[in-house]
Amino acid sequence: MPPGAQNGLRSGGRRQDSGQGGGHWLEGASLYQIYPLSFRDGDGDGMGDLRGVLAGLDHVAALGVDAIWLSPFYTSPLADFGYDVADHRAVDPRLGDLALFDRVLDKAHRLGLKVLIDLVLGHTSDRHPWFELSRRSRAGDHADWYVWADPSPDGTPPNNWLSVFGGPAWTWEPRRRQYYLHHFLAAQPTLNFRSEACLEAMLDVARFWLERGVDGFRVDAVDFLMRDPGLRPNPPVEAAPYEFPAKLFGMQVHVHDMMHDDIRFVLERLRAVTDAYPNRVLVGELSSQRGAAERIEEYTREPANGPGGLHAAYTLELPKKPFSPQVFRQALMAADDRAHTCWSFSNHDVERAASRWRPQGADPARFEALLAVLLATMPGTICVYQGDELGLPQADLAQEDVRDPFGLAYWPEFKGRDGGRTPMPWTPEAPNGGFCPSGVRPWLPVSPPHLARAVAVQERRNASTLAIWRAALNLRRTRGALRTGRLTHVDEDGPVLAFGREDGAERIVCAFNFGLEPATYMLPHIDLAPIDLPRPPGTREPALDGPTLALPPLGVFLGVRPA
Repeated sequence: MPPGAQNGLRSGGRRQDSGQGGGHWLEGASLYQIYPLSFRDGDGDGMGDLRGVLAGLDHVAALGVDAIWLSPFYTSPLADFGYDVADHRAVDPRLGDLALFDRVLDKAHRLGLKVLIDLVLGHTSDRHPWFELSRRSRAGDHADWYVWADPSPDGTPPNNWLSVFGGPAWTWEPRRRQYYLHHFLAAQPTLNFRSEACLEAMLDVARFWLERGVDGFRVDAVDFLMRDPGLRPNPPVEAAPYEFPAKLFGMQVHVHDMMHDDIRFVLERLRAVTDAYPNRVLVGELSSQRGAAERIEEYTREPANGPGGLHAAYTLELPKKPFSPQVFRQALMAADDRAHTCWSFSNHDVERAASRWRPQGADPARFEALLAVLLATMPGTICVYQGDELGLPQADLAQEDVRDPFGLAYWPEFKGRDGGRTPMPWTPEAPNGGFCPSGVRPWLPVSPPHLARAVAVQERRNASTLAIWRAALNLRRTRGALRTGRLTHVDEDGPVLAFGREDGAERIVCAFNFGLEPATYMLPHIDLAPIDLPRPPGTREPALDGPTLALPPLGVFLGVRPA
């Protein structure tokens, strides 16, 4: 933690400028994550595709975001639904082809949207040609492109490392008579970036897409890119759990299998490639393991003399914590002096925020409105997951409908990620909610409760969740204090979270009542002019009496003051 970071923000206090002025378009930007398999089906086979992405881009642009993050569309056996890549330079035929991708890229740019694509950097599919060559023999050009190790003297794996998805992180390959490492599925062997040839091959993949015109990458699973070269075993957690967890991965302290110091070297090499193309950026995905805020600082550090790393990074640490003003204050404080944190409340790997965080008994529309404005006012970069702008809750799937290997491994203690990946509802009257133009069964079922929240339904309502998201994102885009302004203070008072944003032209105070009862809060300024936002029907307006702000249940207040 940099000097002074711990005390950089106190109730009513101010901090030093974080030095965010990187001058790239990602600073303060709003991203929208498209999970292509579930966004829209353009050819009627029940699986979302690039033709569907093309059709849905107008909806995304109307939200007021700056860019899309396009999850994997590469050639893949779909063992992990695109994150097991068999060809990094080709579109999976079920999703389209390169010519269709170029059309998506061109239309997005014409709509004013930047395009980030997923760069699955650390592993491939076991059907990738590189792995097919590497697994055959310990000799040859690709022999060291993956992480191989001899067995222990008793034939067991070389160490105790565990896969995130369950079981050992090692699988035996009889042709080489060695184990190969996989941090996720056995079908996702880990690449070895201590091999210069392997690293350069992946950098060539990045060059291929940059030459095609993408505006940057979302870098997958950054914390797993490098590991202890000595393959030392992980120690157990200091206090063994009272009951064995369903996911045994949580029983180890992951000091050797991930988060290695050499990850920064890989990111610097990727950054050097990216910097050769004007105005391109890197956003990294970090795990929720300990010290996520410190790793964001390390991976985004910009030395005065030396190569940079990521431009921004996000972690699932916040989404995996309870929804409370105290948790959010701690997260904002921890990120205060980190140059480029990317905040997201949901994505394809976690339960949707509308279900995960909504307090029992809370009105869904009011809670969704609070989430929209809260995310839109966070400092740094933000990312909206497809369907969150509709307030979609987590879908409840039967076991026979689950496709996620993570969920299949841990059912019923963990039902997997499919409940947050079900198809987007577009038109409630159409088959499959308008996701699929035919009556073909989609790859995941459309959730019936989602139909009442379809895009076409919310387009007709002035104060719908969709309308509130559009207004909040537009406010972020047009108000410099919310887009790139510094964080002036963070406070929590009982159920109320409040923070300030400021640039050279204005100061904005944001206050949120997380509770289900009215609450009061003492504002730091008395000359604040309220900023109007659409509110769900029946919602009472906040009331100002001098510095005293009265917030209704789940109430939101934004007030502006000239700087």
